Amino acid sequence: MVAPAASPHDVVPPPGALRAVALSAARAVAPALAAAFRAGPTRGAPASAETKSNHHDLVTVHDRRTEERIVAALTAAVPGSRVLGEELGRHGGGADAEGGPPLEWIVDPIDGTSNFAHGFAMFSVSIAAVVHGEVVAGVVLDPVNGLAFSADETGAYLGDAPLADVGRPAPAGGERALNVVTSYPAGEALDAEGEGALRRFGRLVATYATVRRTVSGALELCHVAAGWADAALLVDTKPWDVAAGQLILRRAGGAYLTPAGPGGAGLTPDSPRAHEAAFALALAPHRAAPTAEAVLGELLAVRADSRA
Repeated sequence: MVAPAASPHDVVPPPGALRAVALSAARAVAPALAAAFRAGPTRGAPASAETKSNHHDLVTVHDRRTEERIVAALTAAVPGSRVLGEELGRHGGGADAEGGPPLEWIVDPIDGTSNFAHGFAMFSVSIAAVVHGEVVAGVVLDPVNGLAFSADETGAYLGDAPLADVGRPAPAGGERALNVVTSYPAGEALDAEGEGALRRFGRLVATYATVRRTVSGALELCHVAAGWADAALLVDTKPWDVAAGQLILRRAGGAYLTPAGPGGAGLTPDSPRAHEAAFALALAPHRAAPTAEAVLGELLAVRADSRA
């Protein structure tokens, strides 16, 4: 019996080609975002910021316009693919994961919208290509600083250079010398954990050389991948926050630790669906951060108890 011919919509380009498509889409929207960011409150992002779930969770007209442009570029480049975007939901290719196409793009048009809206140059465009549930290519582009991080099956890159060639080696001095980035504790964590969240944050501050709340998951992961930061604690994330960045980190030789089970007992590295986990600890190559790992385990236990 002769098998039916594959539809063009069932043929997925290789990861390297998907990385190139994502890079092209991100680069196309970057100049407009950089211009809007630099325009200031009378013409740019801050004046158009609105709240979503709470006053910490912002969206601007630029988020929606940028996502529309990215969706159009991705679906034109790979017909039949589907897009999951932070602002506009799912587009094209069917509505559910079981019946949809093998390729889905996960898009955050402005990861770090609060930073964008408040004039802090720590935001990015994040695009990941997911094939049958696993991220195979990713791009995180910083429009202000002109940095394009990307990854596919061949490795991780900053521009055209392998990220391993431009990364920063591990600092001497062990755990106390590390630079940690995080968005924890956000307002949601304080609501869920109370003052315990502040105590856990204080433990991080007391342990590490620096702890910065940068509030941009995608760039936090890329800075860890490059060794510019040594670890990132990620809490209450969504797939569009981390899908591209966690692949870039892993392809650069770092580790992305997520809960081993629904109860949060133990962490496991490099799960195929790690981008779907809401909690993670990211480690730059050749780093270990046992205190951050213990803090993550503790907050996972607190969250599990609150749901029981």
